[in-house]
Amino acid sequence: MKKTLLLGVAALSLFAAGCGAGSGAGDEDTIQLGAMFEKTGPVSAYGTAESNGVKLAIKEINEAGGILDKQIELTEYDTKSDNVEATSIATRLATEDNVVAIVGPATSGAVQAATQPITRAEVPLITPSGTADNLTLTESGDVQPFVFRTSFQDSFQGVALANFAMDSLGAKKAVIIGDSSSDYAVGLTNAFKDTYEGEIVAEEYFTQDDTDFSAILTKIQNQDFDFIYLPAYYEQAGLILKQAREMGLDQPVLGGDGFSNQALLDLAGTENVSDVYYSAHFSLENEDEQVQTFIDNYTAEYDTAPDAFSALAYDAVYLVAQAIEDGGEATPEAITDALESITDFDGVTGTFSIDENHNPVKSTLIIELQDGKETSTQEIQP
Repeated sequence: MKKTLLLGVAALSLFAAGCGAGSGAGDEDTIQLGAMFEKTGPVSAYGTAESNGVKLAIKEINEAGGILDKQIELTEYDTKSDNVEATSIATRLATEDNVVAIVGPATSGAVQAATQPITRAEVPLITPSGTADNLTLTESGDVQPFVFRTSFQDSFQGVALANFAMDSLGAKKAVIIGDSSSDYAVGLTNAFKDTYEGEIVAEEYFTQDDTDFSAILTKIQNQDFDFIYLPAYYEQAGLILKQAREMGLDQPVLGGDGFSNQALLDLAGTENVSDVYYSAHFSLENEDEQVQTFIDNYTAEYDTAPDAFSALAYDAVYLVAQAIEDGGEATPEAITDALESITDFDGVTGTFSIDENHNPVKSTLIIELQDGKETSTQEIQP
């Protein structure tokens, strides 16, 4: 059941329920898959989208007959956007629920919090959207043996955004407004600064609890600059966009994949989201048949269109499914070994292989938004 065969099921518009939501190991006719997402709390929009993507993929696979003639049973918990909770849940999934693999969590900090318990239990974890460069590496630079991801890394998107600013926008002067409390934002900032050859006119920083950005925006209002680089999650980025536009700051805004959620538009207001560009894993405008089928089925299931986070999580489940099939058994050891050898995986977020550091080798998209709508897409190869 290679990816190409699995996704043949995606042509179905109706799916059978086969996604249990209990705890504890199932019987020998089921495969126990764990999931942990930020379904409540500050970044719940990411976690909810990823949970939906996981459940859709499981329904498709189970409707097709499962993997190795076994159904997938899901055990899922809410991390509440709290890293201490993420550590506890990872321990529970790996040692009490006896899952064979874990999909999630969404954010880099939560992945780091989960790494020690899953490593101790030797259970593979596949994060859909943890993008911090160091997630799959130990402090000494060795690969984390049980951590994988389906997203590209912060360094890649930071470099891509810097080159886009210089080459496509012709921008010579930048202002950086970043989140100093987020590993994600710090990584994006460092990668951008290492690559951007123009002048950085000003750097202003906030923390994740901030909601009023008028002081920062007033400081830059009379500066001479061509664009704002805004490495942040949607919760702060949406408010900054709204407040900046209302103050008359109409320069282009560039951001990372944290912009890839409807919540950004809800917070900013679509009228304030023009000349906005961000790096993305997935586009609703992709005309590929496989992608459009996923969009149709997700929309039918949840009455809303998918975003990049739901697409990444959907791919993560299919990645595990391929690893189980390739390894010939649903055990953590066999799945881990098979994940390390996967090549040319055909997902809705692109075709990729897993490299020696457990990262996917894949391209990024730079998406342009005008009035909150996607108007153009540029693909950047690694």
